[in-house]
Amino acid sequence: MAQLQKGCKEALGELLRRYERELYSYLRRFTGDATLAEDIFQNTFLHVLERAEQYQPGRPVRPWLYAIATNLAIDALRRGARRQAASLERTADFGRYEGTGSLLQSLRGPGKEPLESLEEKERARLVQEALLQLPEPMRAVVLLAYFRGLKYREIAEILGIPVGTVKSRLHVALRRLHDFLQERIQSPGQDSLP
Repeated sequence: MAQLQKGCKEALGELLRRYERELYSYLRRFTGDATLAEDIFQNTFLHVLERAEQYQPGRPVRPWLYAIATNLAIDALRRGARRQAASLERTADFGRYEGTGSLLQSLRGPGKEPLESLEEKERARLVQEALLQLPEPMRAVVLLAYFRGLKYREIAEILGIPVGTVKSRLHVALRRLHDFLQERIQSPGQDSLP
C-alpha cells in the first residue's frame, strides 16, 4: 500500500494477486451471484486505486480491503441487484474454496458413495440457501467468521461495528441458520434430507 500511495501502479497488481481468491470467494458467498461478485471485486480494487491516499500506513491491508468489498456488496444488493437462486451446479463448487470453517466440515469428504455425495450436495445447497436468507449484516459476520476464519476484532474493524455487535449478530445469525435448516430438513416433501 505504501508503494501504491507513492504512485506505483504495479503495487495494485500485487495486492490483486495476493487477495484475489479469498476476496472473490467471500463476495461470491455474500452475494450468492458469481457475476455480481466479480463486478464488486473489480470495483473494490478500483476503489483501492482511487482512494489509496485514504489508507493509513501501518494499518493491516486485509481488513481495509474487506471493509471496502463488504460496503460495495451491501450497496449493490440494496440497489436491487438480482440474487441468483442456489442451484445444484453452484453448490458443487460451494465447498471447494479454502478457508471454509467448521460450519461446512460435515458437508465435505473424499471418497463418498454416490448417495452420500448427493446428500452432501443437498446439504450444501440448503446451507447456501440459508445464508442467502440472512439479512446482509448477519450474513457478512457469518461469512467473515466461519468462511474466512477472522477474529471478532478483525470483523469489527472490517464492518466498522463494536466487537459486542459482532458477537450478537453472529449469535442471532447462527440461531436463524439453525432454525431455517431444521425447518427445511424436517418439512415433509420439501427438500428434506434422508
